[in-house]
Amino acid sequence: MLKNVGSVDRILRLVAGIVVAAIAWVWGGGWPVLGPVLWVVAAILILTAAFATCPAYRLFGLSTCPLKKK
Repeated sequence: MLKNVGSVDRILRLVAGIVVAAIAWVWGGGWPVLGPVLWVVAAILILTAAFATCPAYRLFGLSTCPLKKK
């Protein structure tokens, strides 16, 4: 599994995932569709930050990782 998410991108994804999870926790319970969607979005953000890989980046050929020097 190739890494394509850089350090700053990982931190931003983790923070955004935690914020979305907090919103889902506080306000998502009263919404039958919005609550589960927010949990899925939070999980995707946190998992892509944890594994440093983003399938959408790979699909579009993007990467925020610095190039390794040989």
